[in-house]
Amino acid sequence: MKRDELGDLAVFLTVAQECSFTRAAAKLGTSQSSLSHTIRRMEERMGLRLLTRTTRNVSTTEAGEQLLSTLQPAFNDIQARLDSMTALRHKPAGTIRITTSRTAGEAILMPVVLQLMQNYPDVKVELSVDQKLTDLVAERYDAGVRLGEQVEKDMIAVPIGPDMRMAVAGSPDYFAKHPAPKLPHDLTQHVCINLRLPTLGGLYAWELEKDGRALNVRVDGNFICNDVAMIVSAATKGLGLVCLPEDQLQPMLDDGRLIRVLEDWCPPFPGYHLYYPSRRQQSPAFEILVNALRYRK
Repeated sequence: MKRDELGDLAVFLTVAQECSFTRAAAKLGTSQSSLSHTIRRMEERMGLRLLTRTTRNVSTTEAGEQLLSTLQPAFNDIQARLDSMTALRHKPAGTIRITTSRTAGEAILMPVVLQLMQNYPDVKVELSVDQKLTDLVAERYDAGVRLGEQVEKDMIAVPIGPDMRMAVAGSPDYFAKHPAPKLPHDLTQHVCINLRLPTLGGLYAWELEKDGRALNVRVDGNFICNDVAMIVSAATKGLGLVCLPEDQLQPMLDDGRLIRVLEDWCPPFPGYHLYYPSRRQQSPAFEILVNALRYRK
């Protein structure tokens, strides 16, 4: 069925129900002549007379009555479904799919998600924990959580955590055998633990900066791993220096299992952001989640 034919059916239904071109035109916000032309076009196309017109009234013919009995339940069902969809805009419900890293998922997302589902039982949340940068549209995710500098420019990005810093650290046992580095160049003389990146599989170059001077330092060592928890464990056992986000090392820094160095070469950078396509139509559930996650200083 062509799109204009569906519109013609809606016109016929309104005229037949109102038994008047005048009232139907007022209801549809158009002219009587336009409706009359539409009905004539339908009748010519179908080869049947659908309406009987008099100076005072409009009534359906036998063919028109059959068409009316077919259209009424179908259009009523469509209207009911549209009404139910409208209700979804006002009642938080449905599934929200988010791709996130484990660290952000555990520290930031989970507390908010648990509270959201307690307050709104009809909301479902699916978290996909993955270090890779995911194509939200292709993979049909509603949103993703990544560091601010990793978010593409065509996305809406909402900060959900404070600025972050990197931290270079090693264990007391390690520094008992090696002098603490004073400058990034000194790292070439140290045993370092490398992080294998999940995206292209390369090794993470330690990103350091001071007074606007940025350095990407390639380090070397005996241990390479793609899991942050195992890298932290190796560092506490004296296997070498690490360079990771400060929050992932903070407990070990606080209790002395790790000692921080090169702190003046680790300035703040944008922290975790929730990002999603700018053309996305937000559901009430998604809006509530965004507002709950939004970082407020």
